Amino acid sequence: MRQATCLGAMLLFLLVAPAAWSSARADDQADIKALEQHFVEALKAKDVARIMAAYVPNDSLVVFDVVPPRQYVGWKAYKKDWEDFLALFDGPISFELTDLHITTVGTLGYGHSIQRVTGRMRDGNTLDLTVRVTDVYRKEKGKWLIVHEHVSVPVDLASGKPDLTSKP
Repeated sequence: MRQATCLGAMLLFLLVAPAAWSSARADDQADIKALEQHFVEALKAKDVARIMAAYVPNDSLVVFDVVPPRQYVGWKAYKKDWEDFLALFDGPISFELTDLHITTVGTLGYGHSIQRVTGRMRDGNTLDLTVRVTDVYRKEKGKWLIVHEHVSVPVDLASGKPDLTSKP
């Protein structure tokens, strides 16, 4: 009788668990999409505090951006990068995040997207920059945060020049 009860409990677990995991993954993906949407809104508003709310607020953050230095280590270093970047603009900026794909497993996730920023710069030029972004997310205290980010542009190896508009 005891084996039958254990077998029944195990069978019930195997039937119910995949549905629970699937729902958790869907909820996690929705949470990460909301995080990315808040990031988009913050960037359009040029609100560094709200932009940085998407990132883990400590020295474990590592970012490979398209501008030097080779890497930013820590929340404070990356915050300074955003402050410097946004200071280049005179007036509003436009920002689009497309082709977002997210995968989560437990408390870790990763995503990739295409991001385009345009706007008039203080020097009178217009920036039109399209980048590829890969983010690694970690769920901490029930909240998803970016713990690693890699931003890149394709490079034409023959000329050595970056493709800053990155059309497919």
